Amino acid sequence: MKKLLNQKEQHIAYTRKEAEEIVEKAKENVGLTMFKINEKYNKHGQYFLVDLTYTFNTPKEVMESNPRKDDAPDGQMDMDDMHEGVPYTINPDGSVTMGNADDDLPEFEDPFAEKKDVPDEDLPY
Repeated sequence: MKKLLNQKEQHIAYTRKEAEEIVEKAKENVGLTMFKINEKYNKHGQYFLVDLTYTFNTPKEVMESNPRKDDAPDGQMDMDDMHEGVPYTINPDGSVTMGNADDDLPEFEDPFAEKKDVPDEDLPY
């Protein structure tokens, strides 16, 4: 399961008013936890760098709100998936008769085997 916990964004604005508009629009989101407006200068002039940080959930909240349905480790069967066993019946004389599901299967034929009928006397052993 993947869940977005937090997100950081940076925006650029060329005027203080544009930077404040970006922050006001970001405040509409409930997940906004921090914003910062930095005034910067370079050889081309002045600009404003707007840092926004959103926090959606903490790992604890995610784990408590969505517990895993299967507690079995990967590759291990869950108790709900366990095999119920082989069907059997107990006869009146005390003997047990087991039903074998293999009896219902058709005879296995190897598709790669060559089908030659060789008489027993021609076998080398």
